[in-house]
Formats: sequence, structure tokens, C-alpha cells
Amino acid sequence: MRIRSVGRRLAVPLFAVALLAAGCGANDTGAPEGAVAALGTVNDINPHDVSELRDGGNLRLVMSSYPEQWNPLQLDSDGGVASVVRPTLPRSFVTDSAGKISVDTNYFTSVELTNTEPQQVTYTITPKAVWSDGSPITWEDIASQANALSGRDDRFLISNTMGFDRVEKVERGVDDRQAIITFEKHFADWAGQFAGNSMLLPKEATATPEAFNEGWRNGVTKTAGPFVVQSTDRAQGRVVLGRNPKWWGDTPKLDTITFSELASEAMVPALANNEVDAVGLGTRDDMETARNTAGVVIRRAPSNFWNHLTFNGAPGSLLEDPAVRVAIIKAIDRNGIAKAMQNGLVPDPKPLNNHIFLQGQDGYQDNSLPFDPEAAARELDALGWKLNGDVREKDGRRLEIRDVMYNDQTWVQIAQIIQQNLAQIGVKLVIETKPGNGFFTDVIQPGNFDVGQWSWQGDAFPLSSIPQIWGYYPDDLQGNYGRIGSPELNELIEQTLSELDPQKAIDLANQVDKEIWAEGHSIPLVQSAGNVGVRDNLANYGAAGLASLDYTKIGFLK
Repeated sequence: MRIRSVGRRLAVPLFAVALLAAGCGANDTGAPEGAVAALGTVNDINPHDVSELRDGGNLRLVMSSYPEQWNPLQLDSDGGVASVVRPTLPRSFVTDSAGKISVDTNYFTSVELTNTEPQQVTYTITPKAVWSDGSPITWEDIASQANALSGRDDRFLISNTMGFDRVEKVERGVDDRQAIITFEKHFADWAGQFAGNSMLLPKEATATPEAFNEGWRNGVTKTAGPFVVQSTDRAQGRVVLGRNPKWWGDTPKLDTITFSELASEAMVPALANNEVDAVGLGTRDDMETARNTAGVVIRRAPSNFWNHLTFNGAPGSLLEDPAVRVAIIKAIDRNGIAKAMQNGLVPDPKPLNNHIFLQGQDGYQDNSLPFDPEAAARELDALGWKLNGDVREKDGRRLEIRDVMYNDQTWVQIAQIIQQNLAQIGVKLVIETKPGNGFFTDVIQPGNFDVGQWSWQGDAFPLSSIPQIWGYYPDDLQGNYGRIGSPELNELIEQTLSELDPQKAIDLANQVDKEIWAEGHSIPLVQSAGNVGVRDNLANYGAAGLASLDYTKIGFLK
């Protein structure tokens, strides 16, 4: 599943799962420049046994905006709220530093593919697992969420079906603690339906469209994790998580986790002033500040956030023609962007050349379009977009495109490079910055852009995101904010999701990626370096790599 985020630096320290990892050295700045470990095999979280940690303490983290919608499965939510609620909600699988999944036994004793014709998955819930009001977690919670995310009732404003549109039924198993999901069509990414960036909500939150869309609009109801939402303060931009008194697992070492809303430019200074304990480092200046701050170390593991541009190809839009979009892609020097943005942050900056898989992830291959500005100019000429002075025109319209992004220095710098690239072929790029609050709900979802910039965050289950972002279903927007697609691509996506053989599914997913490039849907730019400035006495937290964070084991050294 993909979760969107307004900016790379904003979200890096907040999320539990990352998809790629690079090694770290023994010095206090993390990995030595030029040192690289095998991707997907390590992380950098300062591991310590819980016996070495002191009891109590408050972990201070940042968020780019106060949550507008607390339901992480609802269309209006973004990556920020997922980071806040993840320590409070169940999931079926966790990942280790090598990316291998295993059942999260805090919540399930087993999750198994028990049949293939028809496909069936059996979830057996841990007997002690309860919601924060003491009520048991049961098969009804699973069934209710499966119904809400099925897409059969469009009043549920969902961000992703997560394959539940392929589910025939959910039944009670041997008792209330077991659910059997039967699929009417195969679903390749079945293991991710309650894992990664998707979490299980109580049935009350998914029972009706009103409950799903509005019940968690201003806060959560009941949850089930080592932490609960202890207090919220919209005016101060602050959310505090505290220990869950009903938690049945290992007692967390921390007393509280506090999320504070900070503007992008204030985050690293807050780390330097000892106001927060961990912040993503998105620029060389950020890295230098962290290096020069006493008590702070840099933890490194390339993250699963990736910067990109999405085109608006809606009917009647300036960039409706896919041939125009493809020409523009060829005029953008993505290698140059990678080097300009990540020299000094990673040893060998490279652009991300695949929409679905990240570098180092099983299935990743380069399917990208070439950088060829001369070809781009010729193609625009052939399409009737002729130069008139410095800017091309056709039928009285200027090829002047609005690039809309969160007001962050990194995003603006990327846009300025693209602006220079496109000026060489007679395309004018106008940079528009927006605040974090309302960025998706007020700007991106309504399509108020020609090109939009934000980050996507993936997890260990990338196939489930394919229809969410690149399938085009006019009556079900999900994450395809550019409104670009075709029936042919939808059919190829369907084949991919129906393939239960993992390698065949990967091959089909790469065919999908080639078609995404060919239709000029969007442009992946760079994968986030994943560098995080962290207090040197904070253990079991930092740059997680592929591994899930265990919130019961995060804490401060004695």
C-alpha cells in the first residue's frame, strides 16, 4: 500500500517501516561517506536489549500538520496520521531487516493461505488481544473492514481497496477469534491486507459510511496497541500517546510519545535545540547541523519514501495528451536532479527508475524513459506546440504548467531544476507552494494543478498499490489524482493482482510499470536518503531499513 506525504524530510522519522537499507559505521555520523552495505539487509536503530533501557521517558517526534482525518484508511488521511496511530493499532505481519515477513503474534497466532481454489486466508486472533475498552478483537472487526474497503459502497471514501474488492465473503471460523476470508478472484498481495501501511480498525469505525468517513475525523475512538492516544491539542498542534493499560504484551519502556506540529524549516533547529528527539535530514545543511549538535547522531538507511511528479491528465486539462506528457518527461534530467539533491547525502545518487518497486527490492528494474531533450522538442513540434518567443503555444494556449508542492526548500529546489530543464524546450514551469494543511484535500484531490509534487511511501506489499494509484476508475478516484489511465492498463493490472505465483506477479508488475511510463502518468525522481538525526541515547529507533519498529522496545539508555 502507498501512503502519500507532502515532503520527504517531513515524514522520514515518523514511520515504522522502510523498504531499503544501507549500512552504518561505528562513528557518530552513521555510515562513512562512500560506504554501502547490501540493500534490504540491515537497518540503523541503535539496537539494545530492553534490560539496558531505563523505564519511562517521552519520545518527542515531529509531524508536518495536525491530522485532518484520523482514520488512516480514509481518503482524506495522509502519511502523518498513519505515523501517529501505528503504535495504537493491530497489524497481521511485521518485517525484519532482510524484508522477510512474520506474523505479529501480539495480535495473531497464525495467518495462513489455507486454500487456493478458491483462495482462502485464515486469521487466528491471539486470545488475549483486546481493544482499549476491554472488548475482544474478533472476526467481526476483520469482516467489517473488508466490507468497508470492498468498494461496493462508494459512500465509503476509501484511499485503497487493499484487495478487498476481490473478497467474496468473510466468515467466522472455529470461534469468534478466527476469521476465514474467501476470495472470488485471486489476490497476489493477500499478506498485506492488514499489514504494512494498512492496519486493523475496530468494527465501530468501519461499520457504516458515516462512521468510516466522520467517526475518526477529529480523533480516534478505541484502539489496540502498546500505546493509546492520551491527549490531543489542535491549537498547539500536539498529540500525545501514552501506555495502554489494557495492553497484554510486553510493557513499553517509554511512558509517552509526543508528536508536535512543526513547519519544515523549524524541524532541524528543534532537534539542535533539544526540543525533539528525531528528525529526518533532507539536505546537506541539515546533515551539517546534526553533525555539529552535541548528543545527536546520524542514523542511515535509505527509506521507502520517494519523490515524484504527477501530471494532471483529466479531460480538458492542459496536459491531457499523453504524448505531451511523455515529451516533457524526456526533457527532465532525473540523473541531474538525483546528483544535485543527494550529493553528500548518499554515496552514489541515482534516480528511481521504477514506479512500483524501489531500489534493492525484489523486482526492481529500470523501465524509465531516456533523458533526451532534443527528442522532446521534436515531439512537441510534431504535436503542434510551436515556439512563440520562449514558450510554446497551440490553439491559443501557452504550454505554461503550474507545479504545485508543499512549501519546503527541497521541493522548491527540485522544481527550480525542472524549470531550467523545461525552459530549454520552450515549456514554462510556474512554481506554486502550498501549506501542509489542506494540501491534499483542498489542492491535489480536486485536481488544482498541472503537475503536483509529493512523496509516496511504500511497504513490503507493493502490488496492492498498483490499482490505488495507476488504475483509472473514474467513479473511484483512490490515489490516481492525475486521472490518467486506460482500460488496457486496468486489464494488465488485473492480471498482476490475480497471479499467486510471486515471480510471475513481479514480471507482470514490471509490464505495468512500462505502460505507466508510456502513458506519461508520473515521474519518479529520487528515493529518500533516509538519514535521520537522533539523540545518541535513544535505542531501537532511527533509520529502520526494512524492519518494523517494535514500540515496546524503544527507549532511552540507562
